Amino acid sequence: MDSEYQTLTRDGLWENNPALVQLLGLCPLLAVTGTVTNALGLGLATMLVLIGSNLTVSLVRNFVPKEIRIPVFVIVIATFVTLVELLMNAFTYGLFMALGIFIPLIVTNCAIIGRAEAYASKNPWPKAAYDGFVMGLGFAFVLVALGALRELLGQGTLLDGAEMLLGEWARDLRIQLIQFDYPLLLAILPPGAFIGMGFLIAGKNWLDARRQRKAAQSPVVKAQRARVTTVN
Repeated sequence: MDSEYQTLTRDGLWENNPALVQLLGLCPLLAVTGTVTNALGLGLATMLVLIGSNLTVSLVRNFVPKEIRIPVFVIVIATFVTLVELLMNAFTYGLFMALGIFIPLIVTNCAIIGRAEAYASKNPWPKAAYDGFVMGLGFAFVLVALGALRELLGQGTLLDGAEMLLGEWARDLRIQLIQFDYPLLLAILPPGAFIGMGFLIAGKNWLDARRQRKAAQSPVVKAQRARVTTVN
């Protein structure tokens, strides 16, 4: 894999994750992650919009004057959001109703506008499309992780309502892991989303710090530091 594609993959999935690092698109992320199904549905919708908008912006970047590039980007994003919304209305109506206003609000997602401006408008279409894919995938991973955490603690289940996204055959995918007499409202309500997101960010920061400590203790790094010290 080309080194730039490797960098894009690391950035999208971990180093520059739009949700965990850039903290973009938090409104829908916190609002609809009550279940894995809702989170996965919104994650896939956002990924499709990111890929389509990045690809289109890259293809027209040389024909759009700099003075109007942001309005043009918004129109492109709104077009793809409308297409995704119509497709969900036609094929996943239950999920479409569950997500509600947060589907059209993808238009205002700063992660999508930011990638169109920062990367797609400056790079050829294959790299722009791949950037949209990995950024969307990283965003979807966080959505699903937070949705799984909240659904498990709030309802004791995973993949509740999967048939809304995948069809009737997916009704059997529902897993009851914990039997609650009463649901844990803190996990279901917005405060639970903020707390869960905080734990995810803290977990990423802990893993990054641990990796840096291990890298600093490696023999290669120590040898390099010793050579620098000797030269000085």
